[in-house]
Amino acid sequence: MHERFVGRSGLAVSRLGLGTASWGRDTDEHEAADLFRLFLEAGGTLLDTAASYGAGASEALIGRLLADVRRDDVVLVSKAGTSGPSGRAGTSRSAMLSTLDTSLARLGTDHLDLWLVQGWDPRVPVDETLSALDHAVATGRTRYAGIANYTGWQTAYAHTRQALLPSAAPIVATEVEYSLLARQVEREVVPAAETLGVGLLAWSSLGRGVLTGKYRYGIPSDSRAASDHLAGFVEPYLDAPSRQVVEAVCRAAEGLQLTPLEVALAWVRDRPGVASALIGPRTAAQLKAALSVEQVTLPVEITEALEDVSIETV
Repeated sequence: MHERFVGRSGLAVSRLGLGTASWGRDTDEHEAADLFRLFLEAGGTLLDTAASYGAGASEALIGRLLADVRRDDVVLVSKAGTSGPSGRAGTSRSAMLSTLDTSLARLGTDHLDLWLVQGWDPRVPVDETLSALDHAVATGRTRYAGIANYTGWQTAYAHTRQALLPSAAPIVATEVEYSLLARQVEREVVPAAETLGVGLLAWSSLGRGVLTGKYRYGIPSDSRAASDHLAGFVEPYLDAPSRQVVEAVCRAAEGLQLTPLEVALAWVRDRPGVASALIGPRTAAQLKAALSVEQVTLPVEITEALEDVSIETV
């Protein structure tokens, strides 16, 4: 699998990343082990998790799997900064660093390759939040630092703040939702990231699974949309405008003798500034289907046609 540098940093990652939000809950340890093995065998390196995924279950499961591989073979990304059950802000310096130490213990490692603030919290001064990144890099707990789910102006502020302080950790990456069904980041986040040299990690790059075409004729019983706790996550992309985009993807796939998954994933993977497109397969078959995109490059005409039909999602 090809690698790319994240923004203007020296951090190299596989251009497909393995997301683990379902690990430890909807994906058990045996399934996760199969996914992890297949991903590494295909040359994948970027493994994306967060302290909030499964209330730590994802990180704990990954920690057990990492015991059987060389640590240097994995680019390990985790996130911190969500509010707890009490509503207490998780982006304070104290909360961020405490969460990081807990993450490292679960993962069984002394460092992350990339640590991200998971979201902006207006209740906490952002300078305090970002100071946690500085300390984490200075103490070797993480090699690189970044942000996730920030708006354009928030991205610019965070990057500029870090760039102006000699001892601050540079913001090298931002993780945002990006797909043919979620192009809103192109308004401000993508231009800001490109200008500042910040690499994009695209989460839910298959439109929460909808762009695979699996929901064209109903909701499969084994799908996320049929799950009590995930239906609300998928439902926003089952509306009429989204169906038009899905149909365009399916027509393009038919003409190119590809799958809708390959078309949709290749589109976002090759968007300007994207260092890695994150996928969240639940089965080995789903992962193998996604890995096949490594051989796919969309014709310019198809790329432009998909941009036109999905313009409402910008």
